[in-house]
Amino acid sequence: MRHFTGKQASFGRIGYGKGFGPGRRESGLHSTLVLLALVGLSVGLGAGVGLLFGPDAAYAALEKPTWNPPGWLFGPVWTALYALIGTSAWLVWRERRVSSGDRRVAWTAFALQAVLNLAWTPVFFGLRAPGLAFVDISLLWLAVLWTTVAFGRIRPLAGYLLVPYVLWVSFALVLNGTIWLLNR
Repeated sequence: MRHFTGKQASFGRIGYGKGFGPGRRESGLHSTLVLLALVGLSVGLGAGVGLLFGPDAAYAALEKPTWNPPGWLFGPVWTALYALIGTSAWLVWRERRVSSGDRRVAWTAFALQAVLNLAWTPVFFGLRAPGLAFVDISLLWLAVLWTTVAFGRIRPLAGYLLVPYVLWVSFALVLNGTIWLLNR
């Protein structure tokens, strides 16, 4: 029977903080602060753009499908999604046993989805351009899939945490396309 010391025993990819996690040895406090910063930044940027370019009377006048969710639902859903996105980014950030090429691909995908995500609201509501917003969200959908796969290759849990984002953007893509077609 083999006995393991604390350094040899691994709790896999579940734990975090000093001594846990694959290859990362930062203090638990530092890691927690980075987590809070990434989640706060994700939620804050999303909320800020939403407040600047939210639905208005022009949006209310658009014809929408019967399955359009109530307006109050979008804020809580996006807040939860942005928290998952920030947490997923933190999990990838913590990984150190990753090639620089894989890391570069993952962060490039992440940056692209972030730009496309933050651009959609000003395009749809600010410019009142559902057609152009549909192009944006179509590209966003591809970028979110890319990010999910790239993050999942580095840390499977990071990819799984993005699945609700993929599902919501899939729904939003169909909703955006339907609103665009109903109002052409």
